[in-house]
Amino acid sequence: MSRIAKKPIIIPPKTEASFSGGVMTIKGPLGVLSKTFRPYINVVVENRAITLTPNGTSLQARALWGTYASHIKNMLIGVNKPYEKRLVVEGIGFKADVKGTNLVLVVGFSHPVNVPIPTDLKVTTEKNIVVISGMDCESVGQFAAVVRAMKKPEPYLGKGIRYSDEVIRRKQGKKAA
Repeated sequence: MSRIAKKPIIIPPKTEASFSGGVMTIKGPLGVLSKTFRPYINVVVENRAITLTPNGTSLQARALWGTYASHIKNMLIGVNKPYEKRLVVEGIGFKADVKGTNLVLVVGFSHPVNVPIPTDLKVTTEKNIVVISGMDCESVGQFAAVVRAMKKPEPYLGKGIRYSDEVIRRKQGKKAA
């Protein structure tokens, strides 16, 4: 049983929510987000609140109850305040630039790496910091993970791409005899 989904989700001011045909649509000051939900969960929007109830006692319904509540909460937050992830590019000669619709990374390979930026995201670079922001929590996190996977931080010198709040455990390396 989900403790998260038992409570009704309050819709913030300046935000509209509607559910029809299995599609949850949320409109806010920053734009519109919509997501398709399976019929295992009943969603009711009334009196500035969203209530979720499972359709039965199946394992699938119980599993998706809290998941869908979290998705709706993330959507409500995203249309009011954009999500943001910061990546730090660390290493001698390593840099990141935004050129058109691509993020160009120079991270120690023989060639620069071009990563296409999704249309719903905004990416900016300042020195060695890449800032990814957007309404959809999932697409911001996914794009940040794709960029980080281009050159993961290594444990000896700490070179690579890491999240700004990530701590890299450093190894000692070889000892002199």
